[in-house]
Amino acid sequence: MLAKILKKDFKRNKTITVVLFVFIMLSVLLASSGTTMMTQLFRSINHLFTVSSAPHYVQMHAGPVDRAAIQSFAAENSLVKSEQISEMLVIDNANLFFGNNQKAESSSVMDNGFVVQNKSFDYLLTLDNKRIEVLDGEIAVPIYYRQQHHLNLGDTIRVSAGSSDMTFTITDFVRDVQMNPSIISSKRFVVSEADHEALKSMTGETEYMIAFQLKDLSKLNEFKTAYQSAGLPAKGPAIDYSLFQMLHALTDGVVAVIIFLVSSLLVLIAVLCLRFTILTTLEEDYKEIGVMKAFGIRQQHIRNIYLTKYIVLAGAASLFGYVLSLCIRPLFLSNMALYIGIAPQSILQSLIPILVAGLVFAFVLLFCTLVLRRFHKISAVEALRAGAMGELKVNTKRLPLYKSRIPSVNVFLALKDVVGRFKMYFLLFIIFVICFFIIIVPVNFLHTMQSPSFVAYMGVGQSDMRMDLQQSDHMQDKFDEVQHYLAQDTDIVKFSPLVTSKYSVVGSEGALESIQVETGDFSIFPLKYSSGNAPINKNDMALSSLNADALSKKVGDALILVINGKQHEMTVSGIYQDVTNGGKTAKALLPYQPEDVLWYTFNADIRHGSDIGAKITEYTGLFPGVKVTHLQDYMHQTLGSTIKQIKMVTVLAVIIAVFISILITSLFLKLLTAKDYSGIAIMRSLGIAAAHIRKQYVIRILVVLAGGILMGTLMAHTFGQSLVGLLMSSMGASNIQFVTNPWVSYFLYPLALGLVVTIATLVGTLSMKKYSMTRMITE
Repeated sequence: MLAKILKKDFKRNKTITVVLFVFIMLSVLLASSGTTMMTQLFRSINHLFTVSSAPHYVQMHAGPVDRAAIQSFAAENSLVKSEQISEMLVIDNANLFFGNNQKAESSSVMDNGFVVQNKSFDYLLTLDNKRIEVLDGEIAVPIYYRQQHHLNLGDTIRVSAGSSDMTFTITDFVRDVQMNPSIISSKRFVVSEADHEALKSMTGETEYMIAFQLKDLSKLNEFKTAYQSAGLPAKGPAIDYSLFQMLHALTDGVVAVIIFLVSSLLVLIAVLCLRFTILTTLEEDYKEIGVMKAFGIRQQHIRNIYLTKYIVLAGAASLFGYVLSLCIRPLFLSNMALYIGIAPQSILQSLIPILVAGLVFAFVLLFCTLVLRRFHKISAVEALRAGAMGELKVNTKRLPLYKSRIPSVNVFLALKDVVGRFKMYFLLFIIFVICFFIIIVPVNFLHTMQSPSFVAYMGVGQSDMRMDLQQSDHMQDKFDEVQHYLAQDTDIVKFSPLVTSKYSVVGSEGALESIQVETGDFSIFPLKYSSGNAPINKNDMALSSLNADALSKKVGDALILVINGKQHEMTVSGIYQDVTNGGKTAKALLPYQPEDVLWYTFNADIRHGSDIGAKITEYTGLFPGVKVTHLQDYMHQTLGSTIKQIKMVTVLAVIIAVFISILITSLFLKLLTAKDYSGIAIMRSLGIAAAHIRKQYVIRILVVLAGGILMGTLMAHTFGQSLVGLLMSSMGASNIQFVTNPWVSYFLYPLALGLVVTIATLVGTLSMKKYSMTRMITE
């Protein structure tokens, strides 16, 4: 009997049942997919770090290396498990050619290091996570370049320097535990030992990677302090295990969190729709429920009839959503599979998405159970007498027609209905708010990341051209030469030389920690500070947000900096956001010694009307070994992979939100017109055209939609902006300010959503033409 009742109910409410099924299915689909991404991401990162035998601490160094001193330090330090010194031959981009391209990689922002396979740890892997082995004449190329240049196995790479030329055949692509992510602006190519020596004699600058593995990773900070205090080579950035993990998790981790957020909002929409559906069903069946109670049927049995329907619906939708998540898993894992590799599946990993699907199912049922507690309020006598719960009645005391100044009767009646049944329309309003929020937050985030002003989150002021001078034998001479040429160039409006050196700072626990400090005139290309301001006095120091958190400092706090072996008290003047160099940088007005410099940077603005591209080409040709880039190109190349993933999520979010809007509008109209059947039939019998009645419904829905769009926009710029800042905080940019395209965000998307909802409303009200008093009486 129960099966017959359910079957009849499903047939009677096909549209409502399908819509609810789709919402629960999408919720489970995205929740399972987001969970799968997150669990797979952490397992795959751990697997990659294991098979590559990742280093725990790496000190980059440009200059002579005392191998005996490093080996002696490692032997005497009880924390060290093993040490390794690797040579990396840095080839200038102007000497590097991919495939048949006759144009060098001069515009690339990447530092390209040619290395041989490591022998002890930090292995460079193939796409199958096997150790790369290359023969003479062969080369393994970073995954980054495979995507950038659409390279294939068998393609060639040419290194050219003057009259010397070496051509290599691509036999593998490198999965690099240190330098995989595009946000890291260094990449390693693997060649044979003989080819490495041949290249060294031909061109390039040698850098060293001094790497350590520890016996106990929890003692990493203690080891870092010991290394920095030992006076060992440290002319370059230092990177540790936790930073490697964070950078690998960044792109796919942000996507997974966004997907999980969207799925949570879908669950909310689903339960709101369920509440409205259940209340409407109880409203329609109120008298029948009263009759069943009057006949002595137990309240529990009556409630179970309704509850069983939602158990079947939610169960089927959850199962289907989970199965569908298995089918689309490769789409979400494609970027991860390429850059990190997919770790072998574990039983626990397989169970977690099932558990998440089960939790969504359980939450839906719990919500249904709570709503169905209204059975306790239903009295058999009251139900037979009144025939309705009075839950969704119209408040007729508001907006009397004779007092209205609205010239259109249809508009007046539509507004009167929205105000009179505000409680019912409030549900639709909330869902429209969520839908527009789902659209506008990813869209604004994408606009922000693609905006020229995003450079503010890279720890630099906005400029036209950037020049980087890395460590080399004649770096100081080249710095002076570039500075002199910039000063004489009439096309350069202004420029700013910046010097980055390494110092020691007293950390939160009293131990010395390494810190990279940039020195220069920070007023030429001013940076936006999330709090405080740029250094003005010689004792001022500005910290990146990640450094401020690591050192437990805020604006106005004192900081002990070690300069030439002496401690100096500095004051934190400001905190800024920086997603470069692991997010840990600082700025101060300090004197520097050329021998302590890590690198030099020039920012320059070019005269209006001048060709920026031509100027970059000019400087690239004039100063070999100097990396000259357009700042926007720098952003695109380092954040391109993240932007690509955000684009995918944005498209997915827009499609889902539009789909939800159509289904919700259809569901709402289905329930609303069923409830208003008698009123519509009466108006039709009085000669009111169906077109006028349909116009009222369109106006009602669009009024609610307009309110939803306004509230959704407000929430996107408050809660949504804070949420994105939370997601980006691991990169060093926790105070994101949305950069919007008003034409797209405030006109195009609202117009498109309004058009879609209008069409859905017109289609959903087509059945009104058949409404009549005769049909109402006979039914």
